[in-house]
Amino acid sequence: MRPAIPLLLSVLLAPSVLAVASAPALAAPPDRPPNVVLIVADDLGYGDLGCYGAKGFRTPNLDRLAADGMRFDAFYVSEPVCSASRTSILTGCYAVRLGIHGALGPKAEHGIHPDEVTIAEVLKPLGYSTAAFGKWHLGHHLEFLPLRHGFDEYFGLPYSNDMWPQHPTAGKDFPPLPLIEGEKVIAHMPDQTKLTGSYAERAVRVIERNVERPFFLYVPHSMPHVPLHASEAYRGKSSSGLYGDVIQEIDASVGRILEALARNGLRERTLVLFTSDNGPWLSYGEHAGSAGPLREGKGTVWEGGVRVPCIARWPGKVPAGSTCREPAMTIDLLPTIAALAGAELPRRAIDGKDIGPILRGEPGAKSPHEALFFYFQQGELQGLRSGRWKLILPHKYRTLGGKPGGKGGQPAVYEQRDAGVELYDLEADPSETRDVAAASPEVVRRLEALAERARDDLGDALTKRKGKGVRPAGKRAGR
Repeated sequence: MRPAIPLLLSVLLAPSVLAVASAPALAAPPDRPPNVVLIVADDLGYGDLGCYGAKGFRTPNLDRLAADGMRFDAFYVSEPVCSASRTSILTGCYAVRLGIHGALGPKAEHGIHPDEVTIAEVLKPLGYSTAAFGKWHLGHHLEFLPLRHGFDEYFGLPYSNDMWPQHPTAGKDFPPLPLIEGEKVIAHMPDQTKLTGSYAERAVRVIERNVERPFFLYVPHSMPHVPLHASEAYRGKSSSGLYGDVIQEIDASVGRILEALARNGLRERTLVLFTSDNGPWLSYGEHAGSAGPLREGKGTVWEGGVRVPCIARWPGKVPAGSTCREPAMTIDLLPTIAALAGAELPRRAIDGKDIGPILRGEPGAKSPHEALFFYFQQGELQGLRSGRWKLILPHKYRTLGGKPGGKGGQPAVYEQRDAGVELYDLEADPSETRDVAAASPEVVRRLEALAERARDDLGDALTKRKGKGVRPAGKRAGR
């Protein structure tokens, strides 16, 4: 971890967050900074929670979390795939800046660089206890695991739960799936029906052990990524098959965490955040989630791939029952949490901004970003959002083309299509059905200029540009 410099406090403000005329200051109690619980589902779609319009299964705990806090309508991941997305969640950087692309598998020899700083490392100097329970996916070799990047405890899978010999189409490519505690493999091919419950159980223990000490609890679920597994207590309990069962068990695990906070008198001392790492894996059909009204899903930069649910609750600080329609992204989590805790930011450049004014529900609070950029594949800049506008840049993307997805855990086959320079007004057309590029050439030119600035800094494989600000990924020792 590199040294840190004092946190910059300035952000851009202008009208836009809905719901609250006045709200209390979002500041840590004078005696200690706030606890932070960050829960991340895997492949959960924009339409997969009751508070986002889901039908066929119930999510009462997450719906209550939204009612008690803020629901984001335009919250994004930086890339629509696992490792890249989770890198951004923990570091506040576009993953392309850190040399992380796609989904790192068991053959990968690289991961997060030791000089990059995670949320856990930002909070440790303030005396935080830190724990991660779930899917890591920032590199599976020893030097890349959580205990080397600011976490005191870890239990979970080092990469996706389908990277095992039982994969329906690529099992021969994967060794036995390891389950890790700390830095030791404690089992191979674990019973995945127990994962969601085990993560919740360990999270509750952390809460109970740290009533008098601030903690950062990171729960990056393995589900509802395929293969789907629900415990016996939840299997067959929803009206939407196994996928609904899995969502209801995740919701119950969130309920266990919320109840532990309340039971230990920590409800008002804790910021709880819930989101997903990308949209639904639509090719799996009945084993996949829903993007609701949004176009496409995981593996694309259409809204269904990159726009995800996000809920924030901190009683007395985040206004209850509020909705935010301002664009924000997972890269904003690190600088926002740092600001709330009074922590220093990493010395190295990050891309996220403090969205504290939005969380406070300040009248006129606006996204601090001029644009949010969407990369995919091996560093391809495929799109960006600026205000109400979304510019799609020429690239190939995958789609089911209106065909149904697979059944019984078997995926359907995608087809490849070509996107051109396309412009969408997301306030009027969140489903991206009407390309208005021809009618708005000045908007296209402005957004193309923003894309060019991103290429200069972060690069772009589509135009064969190397970014000036790109840093190397970590390499396995001796390789």
